[in-house]
Amino acid sequence: MTEFRHVTDELSVSPQISVAQVAEAARLGFRTLINNRPDGEDPTQPSSAEVAAAAEAAGLAYFHIPVRGGPTPEQVATTQQVLDDAPGPVLAFCRSGTRSIVAWSLSQALSGAKPREELVSLGKQAGYDLSDVLPR
Repeated sequence: MTEFRHVTDELSVSPQISVAQVAEAARLGFRTLINNRPDGEDPTQPSSAEVAAAAEAAGLAYFHIPVRGGPTPEQVATTQQVLDDAPGPVLAFCRSGTRSIVAWSLSQALSGAKPREELVSLGKQAGYDLSDVLPR
């Protein structure tokens, strides 16, 4: 079972979820999914279309913002737009959850929503080291 890692009341991140786990996410109260994993990165991962169909069946909003390496400024801006507009709480996922929490933390830092120190602390509590990612 993939672990949903609580970051804030509005965001959790996770390693890759299965199609079956989409319904579990809905049962746990998530209202939006963000998939940060490019299709075809691993032959065993479900496609974005499969996860989108499961999200629709579960009544969840779904966004695919595929990140290769680090998120681009456009991907960070798109992440912020989704977080501003989509119903929460949000579950964002990729292979390990790292790209998801990095995209979120950069959106928060660049918008001024949360200070760097708080973001690094929230990342650490969720099991991610953001100290070298966030601008000082």
